[in-house]
Amino acid sequence: MNLELRHLKVVCAIAETGSVTKAASQLGLAQPALTAQLQRIERTLGGPLFERDRRGARPTALGELVLSRARVLLPAMKGLQDEAARLAGAGSDTTMSRYRIGSIGGPIIGGMVHRLSEDQPDAQISTHASYYVEELANQVLAGKLDYAQVGVCGDAIPSAEYGLVWQTIAIDAVCVLMPEDHRAAKGTEVDLAGLADEQWVAGTGDGCFADCFAASCARSGFTPRRMLETDIRGCVDMVESGLALALCQPTFRPPAGLTHLPIQGGPLRWRQVLGWHPDSPAARVAPRLLGMAAETYQEVVARNPGYVEWLADYPQLGVQQLATA
Repeated sequence: MNLELRHLKVVCAIAETGSVTKAASQLGLAQPALTAQLQRIERTLGGPLFERDRRGARPTALGELVLSRARVLLPAMKGLQDEAARLAGAGSDTTMSRYRIGSIGGPIIGGMVHRLSEDQPDAQISTHASYYVEELANQVLAGKLDYAQVGVCGDAIPSAEYGLVWQTIAIDAVCVLMPEDHRAAKGTEVDLAGLADEQWVAGTGDGCFADCFAASCARSGFTPRRMLETDIRGCVDMVESGLALALCQPTFRPPAGLTHLPIQGGPLRWRQVLGWHPDSPAARVAPRLLGMAAETYQEVVARNPGYVEWLADYPQLGVQQLATA
């Protein structure tokens, strides 16, 4: 009999469990069948590998030698199989074996990762978070990330100087996050002009969003009070305390006691985009990732039926804008 890797797995299982019976259970074999297999292995190697008594099975000197070699060979073979699978996957037009996705956050990244994990359970998926589009774009350009899923203000697209392809997932109206008992939280949308005396807070980041908000306020006849910047939790805390109103996406799920409504006329917009390098393996798989992002967006936005109904009067916004940029 020629010794094979499966035989080494048997020897390791008996050593790890300390029992032929337990090893048989672990390997899904009948105990007599495993005993017979062990005897054939021992005949091939020229001597007993275990001392067996009522206390269990303990490796002999020959058994220790075989185990020391098996514990090197088995992981090496597993590594070879994994590397071969990754190489084979790299040649696929619709999948990769590894996905490195950077994101500013928001409603889409979680659903993308969930769908990828279900579709490719053996794929390596990692995520990286940043508040800044520039940082994520530079990491894609440097080959440290495969994709950047980000949000940008209004009709903007991240700068072409990064050399990346940017594809729109969806465009949404920006909403105002406020307490449920706020005077402006009575209808289906808010009039920005009626909020001239409010203080504001929004998440940090780069881009032109603050300038565009100031311009929208100017068109409504007022200059906004100081715009505070903090993380999402800080924004929520300030709104709950009554210190400020926040600007948020319609897909944001407010905690109890808060609500959000779109601004009348949709003067402020937020574009969800996916970026990748055109010469990378990620470019081949990008349409598939875009499809997953689109499915996620539709699923998440459906949780806000009031906003979906509001969108009927704004066909240029929302899911209709998928993959058109």
